[in-house]
Amino acid sequence: MESNVVVIVSGLPRSGTSMMMRALEAGGLPVLADHIRKADEDNPRGYYEFEAVKKTKEDPSWLRQAGCRAVKMVYRLLYDLPDSYQYRVLFMQRDMQEILASQRKMLLRSGKKTDPVSDGQMAALFEAELSRCRQWLARQPHFSVLYVDYRAMIQNPAEQVQRINEFLGGGLDIQAMAASVDPTLYRNRNNPSSEPESL
Repeated sequence: MESNVVVIVSGLPRSGTSMMMRALEAGGLPVLADHIRKADEDNPRGYYEFEAVKKTKEDPSWLRQAGCRAVKMVYRLLYDLPDSYQYRVLFMQRDMQEILASQRKMLLRSGKKTDPVSDGQMAALFEAELSRCRQWLARQPHFSVLYVDYRAMIQNPAEQVQRINEFLGGGLDIQAMAASVDPTLYRNRNNPSSEPESL
């Protein structure tokens, strides 16, 4: 991987971005994370966040240390990345109802008020924003994107990490990546009765 290539793990909050960061780290790809936000009940393996990404629009200087590393970034911040780098984006996708349920539980657990907007309205808003983001990414020559389904990653990690390794140019420890995926953390499932009991 060339030194000006930055691996971005993106998607909606609670879509599996932390899981992906952990898998990349297990596979041998260095990650850029400050661990200011500590592991908790919602993310017992850690959040893998890097605070500087939140101010990319004002100060993208953190990118100088991001070459050949993976960094986690919510999808709305992708627009702020300068075109002086090449980005390989692993974009996590997850059932919207599962995402909303997970977000709601996290807010309640932290004592914060849940959004008064209905799940239907929130889902429509997120879907529209994600569609816009996908269309924008497809037009950017300095971005390449691999969409990864959260449930597929849980159910068949070996197949998914092989795709990811190929997308990133090879060289990752795919066995370690697959082993890092913990199905017990898949706790907000839509139609759980249709899932194998082991999940």
